[in-house]
Amino acid sequence: MTEKKSLPRILRPSNAEGIADEGDWVDANKLAQTDSSLGFDIRDLRKARGATLSELSNTSKLSQGYLSQVERGISVPSIKALHSISRALGVTISWFFQNQVTGEGQAMRAWVVRSGNRRKLTFNNGIVDELLSPNLSRQIEMLKCTFPPGTSSGDEPYTHQGEEAGIIITGKLNLWLEDTHIELEEGDSFAFESSKPHRYANLEDVDTIVIWTITPPSY
Repeated sequence: MTEKKSLPRILRPSNAEGIADEGDWVDANKLAQTDSSLGFDIRDLRKARGATLSELSNTSKLSQGYLSQVERGISVPSIKALHSISRALGVTISWFFQNQVTGEGQAMRAWVVRSGNRRKLTFNNGIVDELLSPNLSRQIEMLKCTFPPGTSSGDEPYTHQGEEAGIIITGKLNLWLEDTHIELEEGDSFAFESSKPHRYANLEDVDTIVIWTITPPSY
């Protein structure tokens, strides 16, 4: 029996605990009225995860040909298929619809994220990631990350390709870069190559909020 293969992930190790089911819904009529942007969003998220169509097919149990048609906007996935795709890519179904605003054109959605329509993931460990970038098709992404007291990226440092930078909006963040421990306070900012072993944690008793930029996108 062939072991099920997971998609490559560049997410923080602590996200392995999975996402909360909160907000995992979609209106069937809304899905039927969607345009080709749904397929493009699936494609961009797959690429941000560093996954091939074959890997997504293996994990979602959907055929590679079908997934290719979905990504090109030729086919609209059923709710069941979209659930399989979203879970394979580590998001909820509703993630694909949160930046769609009635009355605004496709070009506007490609440039702007309204404050009430951010794509948001709540993880079982309590960390919340909000995507501030309109999509994942560019060379850089921007996130608002909320770390409740005691949460962290994990006990062990990790690495991935690219670079990242950020600024502490509220609270404090403890950052470890290789053998260096850095305490960051409100207003402090940082930048480093993601190939350096790193980890971070909120050791305070209040939330820490960080605006984080990463290149290439890995959300």
